[in-house]
Amino acid sequence: MAVELDQPVADFQVQATSEQAVSLSALKGQHVVLYFYPKDSTPGCTTQGQGFRDHHADFKAANTAVFGVSRDSLKSHENFKAKQEFPFELISDKDESLCQLFDVIKLKKLYGKEYLGVDRSTFLIDKDGVLRKEWRGVKVPGHVAAVLEAAQALNKA
Repeated sequence: MAVELDQPVADFQVQATSEQAVSLSALKGQHVVLYFYPKDSTPGCTTQGQGFRDHHADFKAANTAVFGVSRDSLKSHENFKAKQEFPFELISDKDESLCQLFDVIKLKKLYGKEYLGVDRSTFLIDKDGVLRKEWRGVKVPGHVAAVLEAAQALNKA
């Protein structure tokens, strides 16, 4: 079943860069941003990741952990993370378990061909594991600032 606003998110355990196992239950007590993106090292995904990188200290100050999620391998993620100097972990969702939980796999078109791909989406989960905000069909410009503002507002609540 997919996540719903103002409802608890089911616990999950996934593999991330730096040999990390990430579970929602282990992150209790801090807010969590999960941003889903289509593919490592592509222009939009790189720009989006750089935005989260450049505001990482602000997210930390707002008691918010940031994770990027795509279906790429951990090896691809490690290279992408190192090249872009991301201070946060990237989650490899090769089996699409997180993509399905957050319902981000959508029918897309490229050069007239249809395929199933990741819809650029971001989710803000509060310190108690409840989904508080979602952005679907994200356009990169200005997006990170909107997510940061929502995280800061949660921190004040």
